[in-house]
Amino acid sequence: MKLKTKELTVCALFAALIAVGAFIKIDIPLPMYTMHFTLQWFFVLMAGFLLGPKLAALSVIVYLCIGLIGVPVFAAGGGPAYILRPGFGFLLGFVLAAFLIGYIRDKMNAAKTLSMMIPATVGLIAYYTVGAIYFYCIKNFYVAVPVSWSVVIVDYCLITVAPDFILCASAAVFSAKLRPAFLNMMGIYNAQKKVI
Repeated sequence: MKLKTKELTVCALFAALIAVGAFIKIDIPLPMYTMHFTLQWFFVLMAGFLLGPKLAALSVIVYLCIGLIGVPVFAAGGGPAYILRPGFGFLLGFVLAAFLIGYIRDKMNAAKTLSMMIPATVGLIAYYTVGAIYFYCIKNFYVAVPVSWSVVIVDYCLITVAPDFILCASAAVFSAKLRPAFLNMMGIYNAQKKVI
């Protein structure tokens, strides 16, 4: 995939914003694991809405690669060992979510806040699904601390899903306002000045 300078720049920008979002957090101490509610999800949503599927997913992948090589850009640090943390699955979920948000938004040509809530909700479900499966597998098969699906869903998903849904609505509002100016900056308009 050949990328233009502007595309590389916005990918780097959103990777940096996701990293910044990791440090705007609330720690939620739970029995087996401390959950971190961060603003990363907000910037993943914005990437999906503004960059489209490929660039949004790429920006999250860049962010993950930076963290895995040792730069402490994750909510609890960084380095390759982070892969073995139960919560790493939620970071992996960001990649799929960013792609789906961008893909569905583009297919629907969603431009208004309400219509953007559809791709945001699909992305939220994908993000939590990947995160929950990864959490369950790491806990049960690597750490060998058996945990049931009900515990994963109730204690480690439902506790943050409502605030994350609020971030979906916030990102939809911001994106609806920013998207025309953003696309104009990127030069993605046709001759009739309609958003492609």
